[in-house]
Amino acid sequence: MNPLIEFCVTNLADGSQEVKEKLEKDPDLDVQEWGCLNHCGMCAIKNYALVEGQRIFANSPDELLEKIYEYLEEEELI
Repeated sequence: MNPLIEFCVTNLADGSQEVKEKLEKDPDLDVQEWGCLNHCGMCAIKNYALVEGQRIFANSPDELLEKIYEYLEEEELI
């Protein structure tokens, strides 16, 4: 089973869309988009995603992508 990475549609519009698109190209990951992930306070401030339920926040899309892969490697999910 592949690690699940989830995105909020509102946060995608605020810059995370490019991260989602890059992750979708990785065959070892499952990527989903939801209307809301109930993290509205942070969603409005930073780019973020849920990786296997763990919140990953970053100040830029590039940083978010890097942190997601770092987390996946640290947790030995990929």
